[in-house]
Amino acid sequence: MKRKQWIKNWLVASVALAAIASCSKKDSSIVDTEYPSIDVSASNSFPKQCSEIQRGQKFIAMIHVSDNKELGSLNVDIHHNFDHHSHSTEVNDCSLNPVQTPVNPLVLIKSISVPAGQTKYVAQQEIEIPADIDPGDYHFLIRITDKEGWQTIKGLSIKIK
Repeated sequence: MKRKQWIKNWLVASVALAAIASCSKKDSSIVDTEYPSIDVSASNSFPKQCSEIQRGQKFIAMIHVSDNKELGSLNVDIHHNFDHHSHSTEVNDCSLNPVQTPVNPLVLIKSISVPAGQTKYVAQQEIEIPADIDPGDYHFLIRITDKEGWQTIKGLSIKIK
């Protein structure tokens, strides 16, 4: 009887060890735990902190983004800062106009396509600023999300004249 119990225990232990050995831990070099990055210091990036943009004109936003594995989605958000709230991620502040009440502020949210499989990308997006919007202080927010879902936001203060 003891022999039967010993064989049964040995078989159960063998099966359990085989199951444990067949389970493999995820290779940490495969798991993406890094945030994507936005480089506003590149010489041709635009806008930069404290940039001025004219109403009734178009400009080309040049946005440099990168990720260690693969980029996902990119979008920009332009909205007024007439109440002096802050999203800025930059260390230098821009001079602000006096607080103002919005009448016809610009609100723009735009998705920008990033080709699949990219780890570095320079987005060039034409943006038209309507002539009839309120001039003043605005924020230009850049959001980049990688394929794993990690997101980085860069908040720039701009002025629309």
